[in-house]
Amino acid sequence: MNFHGTEVRQKALTLLRGGAKNADVARQLNVPKGTVGYWKHEDRAKRGECPGRVHTRCPRCDDDLDKPAYAYLLGLYLGDGHIIQHKAMRAPSLSITCTATWPALMDECEKAMRAVLPHNSPCRVRRKGCFDVKVYSKHLWCLFPQHGPGRKHERTIALEPWQQEIVDANPWEFIRGLIHSDGCRITNWTTRIVAGERKRYEYPRYIFTNKSDDIRQLCTDTLDKLGIAWTHCTRNGNPYNISVARKADVALMDQHVGPKH
Repeated sequence: MNFHGTEVRQKALTLLRGGAKNADVARQLNVPKGTVGYWKHEDRAKRGECPGRVHTRCPRCDDDLDKPAYAYLLGLYLGDGHIIQHKAMRAPSLSITCTATWPALMDECEKAMRAVLPHNSPCRVRRKGCFDVKVYSKHLWCLFPQHGPGRKHERTIALEPWQQEIVDANPWEFIRGLIHSDGCRITNWTTRIVAGERKRYEYPRYIFTNKSDDIRQLCTDTLDKLGIAWTHCTRNGNPYNISVARKADVALMDQHVGPKH
């Protein structure tokens, strides 16, 4: 094992503070790159520059939460979101999966993440046909207590009282998050007899699709509070879709939710 004296270490730190790259310093001083990286990390930590040592406030516990943005992000999470904790990472990550053809939706998701977690920077991870919009924070467990082992539709999903208060105060933001994640606006058609002739008739409607009975219930309870009429549509005889088709209600949904894009 090679031991490097204080003089070599100080030379390395001087070069690193000047902007030199780890690999260049390692070659110049004949020191392993991993050692240089360790020295740099310790030096930044002592000077308070290491991101891993920054203790940020919890937006929920410190009563600093952007509640409309949280209601929207909660809807996204319940639809197409998940939280994971890798052993190699200091903090868990929240991922919201968005189809690649919906760039504006990804922008809205990032905007909500920044509003809820202003000290954390979202990123996008490309996957086949989609992106995961991600943010890392040790406060995610506090913000999303619905997280647990297994798929959401295979376990109980219930809002905490403080979450329900936020949803009750921001129902349209919550519905918008649900629709933007697991919903869509489509145009249906049927035929009717007009003046003795059969004519095609088209009408728009909103659909929310989720396997979880609990999440569909959260959606319909919120629609009820907004006075929006809805119906259950089944798949293979089982409740699966929530449909909003009444003209006046679709107009309201257009005003407050809008299509994904």
